Amino acid sequence: MDLSNILTISGKSGLYKVVSQTKNGLVVESLADGKKMPVFLSDRSSALEDISMFTITEDIPLKEVFLKIFEKEDGKPCIDPKENAGKLKAYFETILPDYDQERVYISDIKKVYAWYNLLLEKGMITPEEPAAEEAKGEEEATGEEPAPKKKPAPKKKAKEE
Repeated sequence: MDLSNILTISGKSGLYKVVSQTKNGLVVESLADGKKMPVFLSDRSSALEDISMFTITEDIPLKEVFLKIFEKEDGKPCIDPKENAGKLKAYFETILPDYDQERVYISDIKKVYAWYNLLLEKGMITPEEPAAEEAKGEEEATGEEPAPKKKPAPKKKAKEE
């Protein structure tokens, strides 16, 4: 699951997929209705990959929260974000029992549920592939990093006559 090209934009509802880059911003497409629009550098936008949830011990990336919901619901949609606050908090505690109740507001929890359901509907939430995890494990076990790319040879100057 790659959330690096999925954005949330301050002041606009929903999630947006990066379509292309311009000299002064991005062109994004709404996941909800498919409309394209420009996003300028002055607009506050965040990639879902960079967002995390506060817990008592450490911050948990949003990607992991989505995977926990996916496992709990067996790949089906989660609770409706329009439910009452008590139900939303109780459900969230089953997913992330040690979340920081002082710093995670009900509005944040509603966004998590709405975003999860939207991404699931679009087929963007998938469990991690074991092959990718094994490749990471093998690299860590050998302690070897990929060989650095060779730098191109410097260009020779033309002889002056």
